[in-house]
Amino acid sequence: MKLLLTGCTGFIGRELIPSLINEGHSLTVMSRQSKEKLKMIANDLNLRVIKMNPAEASAWNNQEVQNSLQSCEGVINLAGEPIAEKRWTTDHCKEITNSRIDTTNNLIKNLRNLRKPPKVLINASAIGFYGSHPQTEFNEDNIQGDDFLANVCKEWESGAKNKPRATRLLIVRIGIVLAKDGGALGKMLPIFRAGLGGPIGDGKQWMSWIHRTDLCNLINESVKNSAWSGVVNGVAPNPVRMNEFSNSLGQALGRPSLLAVPGPILKLILGDGARVVLEGQNVKPQSLKKLKFKFRFPTINDAFKAILA
Repeated sequence: MKLLLTGCTGFIGRELIPSLINEGHSLTVMSRQSKEKLKMIANDLNLRVIKMNPAEASAWNNQEVQNSLQSCEGVINLAGEPIAEKRWTTDHCKEITNSRIDTTNNLIKNLRNLRKPPKVLINASAIGFYGSHPQTEFNEDNIQGDDFLANVCKEWESGAKNKPRATRLLIVRIGIVLAKDGGALGKMLPIFRAGLGGPIGDGKQWMSWIHRTDLCNLINESVKNSAWSGVVNGVAPNPVRMNEFSNSLGQALGRPSLLAVPGPILKLILGDGARVVLEGQNVKPQSLKKLKFKFRFPTINDAFKAILA
């Protein structure tokens, strides 16, 4: 299938792009990254790259972009500035919002102008849609929360739902993605390997996570399987509390995990973004269970064993 990708050039894309190529798909990637860097990720000379910022409406007027839209059979839109890596200043909140909303709205506007729209659109969202709560268990039937991230996710998803009528839509609400070369775990590993790791905050908050390979397999399956539509939670079936996450990681590394990171210190570093880590969410993949998706790494110990092998 001819696929058009946006926002697939970072931590998730490093595995997703090669896996899509291995499945036999022909890829065109729209990115602010250089062609040389992306081809290093994919190691495939047939990868087509269009250097652009999809959040800018004028960038879509390029003839190469329009030609790619007209020929594509499916679209994967994962665009979005990382949420929990910087303080939530006014400017960064704008980046978090605009990188998602503007890109998605620009994409949908151009898809709706096509005489023959793509068969499928896979659009990212986040489990931040549900808001945070220490006890509530969330699934795809829950309504949205009422905080900054929940409102961003609502607008993000609403934009995607304006897709052409003939295009099948799957929205993936992604949890904490685990792999050793980036994301939350990538930042934790050096600290834990030094024996300085431990739970963040009181350790009782939930972590709803997914191994990056399972997320890529999920996306691969949704591209080709017409039964996949609506909303799915991109999380493993067994969320864990932060204490268990830290203890399991420490044991997998053969290191103690005793030194807790106090919440106020994390808030000092990340500002409001610390809420993502400190409050947590217990999210279950009810829709994936109905679709009979098989996780390669259903438990945190399975994930750490594979990642640290």
